[in-house]
Amino acid sequence: MAKKYVSRRNLEFMLYEVFDIVGMTQYPYYSAHNKKMFDMTLDAALKLSKDLLNPIFEEMDRQGPVLENGKVKVHPMVRTIMQRFGEGGWIAAKFQEEFDGAQLPYLIADACNFIFSAANYSAHVFPGLTSKAARLITSFGSQEQIDTYVPKMLNGEWQGTMALTEPQAGSSLADITTTAVPTDKGYYLLQGQKIFISAGDHDGVDNVVQMLLAKIEGAPAGVKGISMFIVPNQRIAADGGLEPNDVTITQIYHKMGYRGAPITELSLGEKGDCRGWLVGEPHNGLSYMFQMMNGSRLGVGMGAIGISSAAYYAALDYARERPQGRLVPDPATAQVPIIEHADVRRMLLFQRAFVEGAFSLLMQCCRYSDLELAVEGEEKEKASLLLDLLIPVAKTYPSETSILSTSQAIQIFGGYGYCEDFPVEQHFRDTRIHAIHEGTTGIQGMDILGRKVRMKGGKAFTLFVQEVNATIAAARALEKLAPYADRLATALEELQQVTEQLKGFGEEKGTRAMLADATLYLEYFSLIAIAWQWLLQSIAAEKALAGKPSQSNQQFYQGKLHTTRYFFHYELPKTAGLAQRLKEQEAITLEMEKDIFND
Repeated sequence: MAKKYVSRRNLEFMLYEVFDIVGMTQYPYYSAHNKKMFDMTLDAALKLSKDLLNPIFEEMDRQGPVLENGKVKVHPMVRTIMQRFGEGGWIAAKFQEEFDGAQLPYLIADACNFIFSAANYSAHVFPGLTSKAARLITSFGSQEQIDTYVPKMLNGEWQGTMALTEPQAGSSLADITTTAVPTDKGYYLLQGQKIFISAGDHDGVDNVVQMLLAKIEGAPAGVKGISMFIVPNQRIAADGGLEPNDVTITQIYHKMGYRGAPITELSLGEKGDCRGWLVGEPHNGLSYMFQMMNGSRLGVGMGAIGISSAAYYAALDYARERPQGRLVPDPATAQVPIIEHADVRRMLLFQRAFVEGAFSLLMQCCRYSDLELAVEGEEKEKASLLLDLLIPVAKTYPSETSILSTSQAIQIFGGYGYCEDFPVEQHFRDTRIHAIHEGTTGIQGMDILGRKVRMKGGKAFTLFVQEVNATIAAARALEKLAPYADRLATALEELQQVTEQLKGFGEEKGTRAMLADATLYLEYFSLIAIAWQWLLQSIAAEKALAGKPSQSNQQFYQGKLHTTRYFFHYELPKTAGLAQRLKEQEAITLEMEKDIFND
């Protein structure tokens, strides 16, 4: 493994200098915290990742889960991980004090999740999923359900999952066929099948609690008929112990990467006795699940960034140590480390620009999440709308770009990078899932263009433009940043024009035509959002440099400014080609008949 997989200095820069997490403690909701506690939390997360997660990074990949006698067996350290994360309060980190949670700001809690993902993504999935599932119960469940399930989930004894997908219903949840028949005993009898369920069963916990979507018998058609149920693999028996709940694990999927965590297929009610307990009101299941989905999408983005961070630091270490080639055409001179070559530096800059730029965007989303909880009125609505708008970007840009970034890490290693001797091939395999799960890239594109930029009469999009313009104005006041502020202003103005033009195209040609290139629109929007984040970081760096910092800090801030230069000269210009395509009102993909694809 690499000597380093995250930058503590960058975490501190983001938390304290860019997003001012200490300022969050002015609000009553977060008033119990202070900078010393945040520093201690980072220390604890780094130690836990170093001592517990990272040492088994390769083992969990090489010794993947197996299905034996109807039970999934995972790496033996998974039970220890769940126990340690439960005892240490990591699963409950964001939960309110009433649930024995730490009530940590999202900014610090998700910075720690970034550390855990970088150390060992597969390992962190187990407690991460459990936390999100427990949040659904505390948000929408009854007091009895909270008392029955949440304590054991938050202390790491029981696993939590989300069970949505079915063989004929992946992204199209309106087509799920799992049914729930009411009884007079307070539970429903479920029957159906679920596929691709992460951590749907394993021996690292005593029980698995599925947060499951199904349709009550006689429910309305489509998404309006979906309800949410708690379906434990082991239900509580009359004597207070656990007994089988007619949930059968029919297979585990053998995956390209992310192999340390099992993805399972579940068969419900083969014996007619799979019991589920309704969460909240009937037919509101999809709206409830979107709370978990939105949190999961942000988690997917953060996971992809964490994996790419580990790959970047592995490539950086290798580039500094690997001798190859010379700077002058004289074979008598010594070879130089490959970091001396411009193209290697370009690949490293691409990785750094992505990792630190995307992490900044996720921190921006965390700040909005914190404000949602801490403030009221218009400020709360603003934070909520901006978060909702940015979720497709925060999920997709990291997911898609991580594939390219980890690939560049392999390229720096050359042939060694393609082999199991070094970790980057595993990082590449591990990250590929992120563009698929929790809503594919295509789904996210349709979400942002078809709904998010238009919701509430375009209010969220208008607020986004105002946020970026505020950063542009602040950057223009700093002489060295003014040219980059102008570049972003030009790109932002064109984004507004393209967005309005696409809306008009939809009104004229229909929604299907408007959304034909929604994925390209999302990529276009994302580049501008990341440029905004780099400008935001550069403002903080310039202000810090004006204070005459130490030499090591001076190098850090100069590195930020140089990486900003890279992004604005190499990545932001890509928006020009995307804008040109999006302005062309030719529905090429729709107009091509499917039979033309035949040989």
